Amino acid sequence: MKHVLILGGDGYLGWPTAMHFSARGWRVTVVDNYFRRNACTELDTGMLYPTPTLPERARIWYEKTGHDIKVVIGDLADPAFMRSLFDERLRYDQAIEPGYSGLPDAIVHYAEQPSAPYSVMDYRRADITLTNNLRVTNNLMWAVRDFCPQTPIVKLGTMGEYGTPNIDIEEGWLDIEHKGRRDRFLFPRQASSIYHTSKIMDTDLLWFGVRTWGLTVTDLMQGPVYGVATDESAIDERLNTLFNYDEIFGTLINRFVTQAVIGYPLTVYGQGGQTRGYLDIRDTLQCVWLSVTQPPPAGELRIFNQVMETFSVNELAKLTQRVGRSLGHDVVIDHIDNPRKEAEAHYYNPTYQGLIELGVEPHYLTEDSLAALFAIVEKHRHTIRREVIFRGVKW
Repeated sequence: MKHVLILGGDGYLGWPTAMHFSARGWRVTVVDNYFRRNACTELDTGMLYPTPTLPERARIWYEKTGHDIKVVIGDLADPAFMRSLFDERLRYDQAIEPGYSGLPDAIVHYAEQPSAPYSVMDYRRADITLTNNLRVTNNLMWAVRDFCPQTPIVKLGTMGEYGTPNIDIEEGWLDIEHKGRRDRFLFPRQASSIYHTSKIMDTDLLWFGVRTWGLTVTDLMQGPVYGVATDESAIDERLNTLFNYDEIFGTLINRFVTQAVIGYPLTVYGQGGQTRGYLDIRDTLQCVWLSVTQPPPAGELRIFNQVMETFSVNELAKLTQRVGRSLGHDVVIDHIDNPRKEAEAHYYNPTYQGLIELGVEPHYLTEDSLAALFAIVEKHRHTIRREVIFRGVKW
């Protein structure tokens, strides 16, 4: 039985990933410090429905499936705690069965402050973002180097690392010819927030580990994700992942559907021409699964652009309006002053064939799939709080 260590296993993507691997026969260990839950409490953001604690989720999963997900609560920014996950002399769990080393066969790294707006709210939260994200990645890199250098790491990056360049966005790398000489470099990156900047630094840290120590890394440059429904969560609704609908932790499509359900005008920033790549949460699970089970050669930094299709904000607002109205909702689109410093009309053409070639079968955003998301939100509409939807964080 192979063992996957999932860092950030309580998060929007971490918990569904844990169930996905467990359902396929892997030994799963999830680690988290509840940063996101605590930040949501501190900022009084909205959650669509209550979510059980990580040990409670693992208990429900075991009761429903017979599969065990091991839970470890702790701060991965602490080097000693990170190393305790790998070093048998420090190990958090001494009840290791005979012949089992406890070392992971793969590591999935989600354990980061995940919000661009949060990272620019004030200097304290910018510091939290940089301190957490960079220390966790650095601690992981050194622990793998020292205890299991052959173990592949799959790290969640972001398409926001690239910004919106006026050229096609290749998958992580760019071949350059300059003054008659050629070389291959990481694609130029121009982040628009402290969060996105920290993700650039993550990539650079791991690229150092690959070049210097021969580590094996897949960096997934992910676009905004939407949805909550997965094959595993269908077993019991208590297994659903977190669902934020506020501007700080909520992703765009999830936010628009929530706004539509309660008659809150869709918050389109500025002209609405901003274009990004999006994907269904089920496709995130496919991408991570295939990246783990088909790792790159040792000593390689492999980068995939993890999106399935691109939309402008206007296109998504109009689709939400059309589907919402067909379901009986009075959906209004409101163009508000853009709180972000960003190009509202720009060229955006990312390459994203690598994961398709690896075997991902995309779930595209259709009126039917969006209506299914409406149904989930409508079921919990009584919990939605209008006052937390938009605060106008400027960045």
